[in-house]
Amino acid sequence: MPPEAAPLIGRWIDHFKCEFKISRNRGTKFGDYRPPFDGKGHRISVNYDLNAYAFLVTTVHEFAHLYTWNQHQHKVRPHGAEWKENFKKMMQPFFEKNVFPNDVQQAITKYLNNPAASSCSDLNLYRSLRRYDPPKESATTVEKLPVNTLFKLKDGRVFRKGEKLRKRFKCVEVNTRRVYLFSPVAEVELVEAAS
Repeated sequence: MPPEAAPLIGRWIDHFKCEFKISRNRGTKFGDYRPPFDGKGHRISVNYDLNAYAFLVTTVHEFAHLYTWNQHQHKVRPHGAEWKENFKKMMQPFFEKNVFPNDVQQAITKYLNNPAASSCSDLNLYRSLRRYDPPKESATTVEKLPVNTLFKLKDGRVFRKGEKLRKRFKCVEVNTRRVYLFSPVAEVELVEAAS
């Protein structure tokens, strides 16, 4: 995370008596919060391979869950109004310290008008954060590929890119002919350019 953010996160870990774990990459999520259960206290995990700014946004997201749980336990929705308000409040000190670059801060500010369950669902914020990722040689995103291009996922499945339907791209798995909808920012590997 950005060095100037670490002291406050360290204080939160101590104050909330939280087990904070840096986790392996989980393809389906960037972070996770677990409330106290079965003798264990609060637990937060964040993926190790996020860039510093994405790591911090994810960490604050999870601490907002912890804070909301302390206030309401299971009486409110996980990403309801109470969590949204806490997320905004907990993000504020990092704005005051100018921790984020301007483009990321603007994207977060816009996102905070109505934060979602995942920062990935806000394409503007996701793209802003991704600009600070180290470059990857073979990876690209679905939105950058021309229609009819073949691409594959990490698991080896191959797809043909189709047209955009509102927010997602309709793609057909080559082997099964099944149709899947892909986020424009889904990371894929080019197999064959469109012909």
